[in-house]
Amino acid sequence: MNQFVNILKYAKPYKRYALGHIISNILYALFGALSFVALIPMLDILFEQKDKTQVITKPVYEGIAHLNTFYKDYLSYQVNLYAENDPQKALLYVVGLIIILFLLKNIFGYLANYWMVFLRNGVVRDLRNKVYKKTVELPLSYFSEQKKGDIMSRITNDVTTLQYSMLPVLELIAREPLTIIFTIIMMLIISVKLTLFVFIFIPLSGVIISRIGKSLKRKSDRVQTEQGTILSILEETLTGLRIIKGFNAEEKFDNKFQESSKRSYHFSNKLFNRQNLATPASEFLGILVISILLWYGGQLVLIDKSLDGSSFIAYMGLAYNIMVPAKAIARGLYNIKQGNAAAERIQEIIDSPNPLKDKENAIIKTGFDSEIVFDNISFKYQDDYVLKNFSLTIPKGKTVALVGQSGSGKSTIANLITRFYDVNEGSILIDSLDIRDLTTKSLRSQLGIVTQDAILFNDSIKNNLKLGNDNATDEQIIEALKVANAWEFVKDLPNGIETNIGDSGNKLSGGQKQRLSIARAVLKSPPIMVLDEATSALDTESERLVQVALENMMKNRTSIVIAHRLSTIQNADEIIVLNKGEIVEKGKHSQLIAKNGVYKKLVDMQSFE
Repeated sequence: MNQFVNILKYAKPYKRYALGHIISNILYALFGALSFVALIPMLDILFEQKDKTQVITKPVYEGIAHLNTFYKDYLSYQVNLYAENDPQKALLYVVGLIIILFLLKNIFGYLANYWMVFLRNGVVRDLRNKVYKKTVELPLSYFSEQKKGDIMSRITNDVTTLQYSMLPVLELIAREPLTIIFTIIMMLIISVKLTLFVFIFIPLSGVIISRIGKSLKRKSDRVQTEQGTILSILEETLTGLRIIKGFNAEEKFDNKFQESSKRSYHFSNKLFNRQNLATPASEFLGILVISILLWYGGQLVLIDKSLDGSSFIAYMGLAYNIMVPAKAIARGLYNIKQGNAAAERIQEIIDSPNPLKDKENAIIKTGFDSEIVFDNISFKYQDDYVLKNFSLTIPKGKTVALVGQSGSGKSTIANLITRFYDVNEGSILIDSLDIRDLTTKSLRSQLGIVTQDAILFNDSIKNNLKLGNDNATDEQIIEALKVANAWEFVKDLPNGIETNIGDSGNKLSGGQKQRLSIARAVLKSPPIMVLDEATSALDTESERLVQVALENMMKNRTSIVIAHRLSTIQNADEIIVLNKGEIVEKGKHSQLIAKNGVYKKLVDMQSFE
């Protein structure tokens, strides 16, 4: 129930729709109850109870104790006033009244649903947007602990589950309780004895129904978790399809998927069978209550003579009118239990702490003036330090290259300067300002990033490049492509810069994708460039073209180059050699070769490749 209250918070922006919904439901419930009461004079006419239909004097209200008699006499008086003792005319009048009451009931029922559509869909939209926004804001470390498929499942399946399980309950909050309240008032007016008798059995049936639904939340949670697993397997399959096929692993992944699908099948069967029990259980209990009412009411009509036949029939109609909303409330309680599991999974993302969140009154940095300083930093992803006591100063306009074996901490430096992670010890300073004191947005606006994997999106070349500068003109885009050595192939494409490059840019070669990544960084035109093994995945010819593009891009810029292929960084102002997270050598290419140390060994090893 707590999760349901949390979901209700998202309804606050839609107060006017909620108000329209509540008002419409009040009128819906009122006219619904009155429509059954209006049956009494019609039944009196049909049963030819003339003493009850020929009230010619306007009755006087004598207090709540005589309310039963007053409302019957008043209805009879109104009927007699119109009909003038003509039974056919009276019947026509009563039938017309019933039609009007039912029409009004359904009009306001429609209006209640009309307002609820905006409220419910608005909550779903805001909730999905909030989860997505929080997902984008969370640091990369969060996703290293989570399955992508599970996160996708929470944004899609779990939100959809809320839409069709918990949120429809919003419709019940006003309508069903009001229907029950107004109906009970009318029932009390007709017969206090019979109504008190009803109150004995309704709570009893409610207890039985609630017991049936106790395990729904747990069963629903298992279903949703398994759906996340299925999506994870699917995402991994589509991403690694080439490897799966290359290693003849289709059967292995097929079995893995089928096992998860089988578990989902069993969990879903248990969940839905338990859900399906709600309707017949509540139906049977409802009929049981009605049957007992028929017996006890029959006693009041035939033996006690304290209730007339027409009032009893109307009363039974009202009693059945209670059963419908009561069953809806029972289903709603089931749905809340099911939706709770989905709400918890969604709320888990929303409530996840973001350790990289901007400080209060964080500084907005608008330019780069002097130097970048890594001041005795240490960092670990889990238990072991990847960087230890690392210190480095990079003056403005200089190119510094970081080299070393895999696992030496090169890429970690790129992750730290961009603040994808925060240092455990020490600090990183830009113009003497700790990057943790800057807004993340302003920090990253000073940086251009080109990674080993050219990450492009299923869109046009133009829109992919404009990620770096949303206001760029076509001329600026073409100029950036020329700097990146990419215009030579883009100009020959069917639609030029408007050409769609497919999912992850799969319509292009590796070298072409990488040059577009460089062009994107060029178009952004930041003062600091971070190049994380930008050529390591390329063939020799592509590497040459990309290297020229990189050299063009790095002119008059401060650059941090993380390099696997040492041939690409020979002209760097300073080369830093890392080993197990520590600096072991530094200097220019010629100086390091002359030292005949670690760097020389790395160069020699690559010369044999």
